[in-house]
Amino acid sequence: MLIDFWTYTCVNCVRTLPYLRAWHERYGDLGLTIIGVHTPEFEFEEQRANVVAAVERFGLEYPVAQDNEYETWDAFDNRFWPAKYLLVPGRGLVYSHFGEGEYEETELAIRAQLEQLGYALEAVPFVEVDAPRLDLDRASMQTAELYGGYRRNYASRGGYAGQQEYYLGPDESRTYVDSGERAPNKWYLQGEWFNDPEAIVHNRTTANLEDYIALRFRAMSANVVLRPEGKQPFEVVVELDGRPLQRTEAGADVTFRGDGRSVLVVNEARLYEVVSLPDFAEHELTLRSNSRDFAVFAFTFGTYEPPS
Repeated sequence: MLIDFWTYTCVNCVRTLPYLRAWHERYGDLGLTIIGVHTPEFEFEEQRANVVAAVERFGLEYPVAQDNEYETWDAFDNRFWPAKYLLVPGRGLVYSHFGEGEYEETELAIRAQLEQLGYALEAVPFVEVDAPRLDLDRASMQTAELYGGYRRNYASRGGYAGQQEYYLGPDESRTYVDSGERAPNKWYLQGEWFNDPEAIVHNRTTANLEDYIALRFRAMSANVVLRPEGKQPFEVVVELDGRPLQRTEAGADVTFRGDGRSVLVVNEARLYEVVSLPDFAEHELTLRSNSRDFAVFAFTFGTYEPPS
């Protein structure tokens, strides 16, 4: 049995799912049982409907359990998303891996345990997954994950917010003025925003996209976790270095309007792929919206070699 701790807005978890799907398909009838344990990072990830939608979106056909109270997480003394634990009847835990990567090693461990249990795999080939691979050399230089809510901002060393006004008090609305200065691993605000425990929330309706959140990042891809506060979808205008994205720079969730703007249509609480660059570089990312439903939970980044 392979236990996979994950949560559906975790980009590191999402990148491992093609391998889990492949292992389930290849070894599911040969003695391997995969169980996903969905342990949420944000409150909206506790909702069953959101988890069901994510399971369907990612095409997961193995069982997925909801671990909203972290009971299974704590029983394993787990600390990471994603985390994989390989268990064998009568022997308990025989292998574990935390984070992305080491897919070959994990599959070797699966095959070794199945063979020890008497399953014949001589004629069974290893899986081939057409997925990007982490560029370890450049990934060490990429921007770290950034959170929007004060629960993590106040707890982190130095915080993720670049303006000191943010730290005057929790659960408060403020009007921010962006000076244009950009320190690494921080985001900056323009306009009126509310600091929520889990997100930074745009706190007024505007007409001309004058309010925004901006940051400088170093990576090949950038993602953002968004949740519509209301029931109606809304648009977020995406800018890279002060201009619309080019089609060769756009993440999978970006669309292009007739006026040339690159936009995200936010219609559910999830991870949105915003930027996908051909090369590792430093850029400034700006997200603008007129909607007061615009809530930013986290930014994540990636540096991956293309599939071979």
